[in-house]
Formats: sequence, C-alpha cells, structure tokens
Amino acid sequence: MTDVLPAGSLDGKVALVTGSSRGIGADTVRYLAEAGADVVINFRNKAPRAEKLAGQLRELGRRALVVGADLTDPASVAEMFEAIQAEYGRLDVLVLNASGGMESGMAEDYALALNRDAQLNVLNAATPLLGDDARVVFVTSHQAHFIRTTPTMPEYEPVALSKRAGEDALRELIPGLAEKGIGFTVVSGDMIEGTITATLLERANPGAIAERRESAGKLYNVSEFAAEVAAAVVDPVPADNTRLVGDVSAFTAE
Repeated sequence: MTDVLPAGSLDGKVALVTGSSRGIGADTVRYLAEAGADVVINFRNKAPRAEKLAGQLRELGRRALVVGADLTDPASVAEMFEAIQAEYGRLDVLVLNASGGMESGMAEDYALALNRDAQLNVLNAATPLLGDDARVVFVTSHQAHFIRTTPTMPEYEPVALSKRAGEDALRELIPGLAEKGIGFTVVSGDMIEGTITATLLERANPGAIAERRESAGKLYNVSEFAAEVAAAVVDPVPADNTRLVGDVSAFTAE
C-alpha cells in the first residue's frame, strides 16, 4: 500500500474500525496505522485474519488490539470497549464500517439490528472514550444513502433501507457529539468491486455489478474506497457531514 494519509498525521491516536479483519475495514485500519495510529481490529468470526493483520501492523511499530465482538449483542459490545479502555484508556477515531444483511440464515430483522441498532449502540458505548477533536466515520453506500429518492436493486432494498435508517439515527446524535468536540462524517460510495455485498448481489442478480459499472463509468475497488474512508478521518468535516465518493449522477438526477 502507498501512503494515503500524511505521514505521522495520526501519531499518538487510537483508532477502532469495526469489521476490520477483511475488505474495506482491513484496508482502512491499515491506512490509519500507516499514518501513525495505534489500532483496534474488530472481527465477528475471522479471528485468524484479524490476528494476521495485527501482526503486520505491529511490524510497522504500531500497537494493535484484536477484539472479537458480535455488534448486535450489547454485552459483547460492552466487553469490546472494556478491552479498549484497559489497553488504551481512550479512543480518538471510530470508523463504523461493519454492516450486512444479505447473509443467508439470519433472522428477518437482522439487517435492521446490525445496520441501525448496532451502529447506535456502538457509538453510544464509544462516546465516553472519545475526547475533544475525536472523529466518527460512518460507512455507507449511495444505494442506501439515496434510497428515499432513488430505487435500488430489489435484492438490496432491505439492506439499503436498514442502512439509511442507521444513518438517520446516527445523524440525530451529531449536535450532542459536536458539543463534545467530536466530528462526524458519513462516507457514501457506489457499489465496491470485490466486497462481500457485491459478490452476494451478483449471485442473486447476475450481471448487476457489470451493469452498474457501465452506468457509472467506474466502480472503486476495496483499497481505493478504503482510502477515502481513511481520508475522512483527517479531512475537515464537510458542511453537510457527507463525503460522496464516485459517480452520483444516477442518484441525484432530477
């Protein structure tokens, strides 16, 4: 990987990225560590991947805490933050990256439980550890961010609605976070090549990703989008708290 953030821009900071054992989360946490942050790698069921990543980041001279947690279980979330408190004593960066809802065998309300309820619970649990000048970043998709005005693929609609519900609920907390000096940014991107969601969508609707790629002209890959997420940690908070990544013309056309 190349330097995405200015060298040393996160020296002395502690960053947690949820769902960071693989994919966008793993690349994001790597970029933050490369910029100087000590990190928390969170996983649900990919412990070996998380430990391997932690070993790589420790070779950079960073501290890396690996914590497994089911974000839909408040007790599990509480245990995660207890471990962070014990290891670091504080948190400067929280990237709410973990999401889902297209997995098979989950309860009917799983998407809403993970994409709305869990996001709120994680942020509320993290807030006592977040100090002045801390930053929270919520990762979403254009298909979810614009779902109220632009229809998406039927297979993705329940997930999109649940992620938008999560975004709306989190936005209600912005004034209180601002009073504590905590910045909040939503990073929204188009479909991302190589993600689990894209793979599941392609399986359910063959050709969907190629069609979206042709319409947009380009789809970001995992590392490119993770770079935008990482940049949102250090860049000024946008006036509308939203960082739109990639083509949005299909979602904003009158």
